[in-house]
Amino acid sequence: MEYDLIYYIDLLGTMVFAISGAMAANRFGVDVFGAAFTGFVTAIGGGSLRDVFLNLRPVWVEDGNYLIAIFVGVMISILFNKHLDRFARTLFLFDALGIGFFTLVGVEKSLDNESSAIAAVMLGMFSATMGGVIRDVLMNVTPLILRKEIYASACLAGAIIYVLLSLTPIDLRINAIICVAVVFGLRFLAVRYNYSLPSVEEIKND
Repeated sequence: MEYDLIYYIDLLGTMVFAISGAMAANRFGVDVFGAAFTGFVTAIGGGSLRDVFLNLRPVWVEDGNYLIAIFVGVMISILFNKHLDRFARTLFLFDALGIGFFTLVGVEKSLDNESSAIAAVMLGMFSATMGGVIRDVLMNVTPLILRKEIYASACLAGAIIYVLLSLTPIDLRINAIICVAVVFGLRFLAVRYNYSLPSVEEIKND
């Protein structure tokens, strides 16, 4: 049951990130192949990096369901692009959901493969953010992780909470919901109220 939960959340996160990546490409007027490629690398980038660090084969290589999830996400972004773009924050919402799902999956998979708690937290953040980094680089945009944004730090917070709660008798499903909610909530509030971490220059000037 626990494996099935993480597995389906991973598939859902993969589809959501494929939508996010393809939507970002659509906004730059790329062709259908370019949108599909951007959606693909956004969806598999962070998870593949995590699996390499864990000395595992990337899951999408062996499980065709991940490729199906990516295909569905790309098709949603292409077929419903005009409708999705009517909502100014649609891309942001998909991205925030994606990093929440991938933080959870990254931490849990790392713990399952006997990583230390600190390594699991870091790999959870990598899983969540590196796909977006690749997407932004392809679009010639400064990655969110390098801007004054509460982005990777939201993933770190969710990952830390998940690791701590995993040491308690709390049910996995509840822990999973809390982890995703923390990441999504912090990211949403940061954008909604323009919260950000201080820059090095601001700290130095203080």
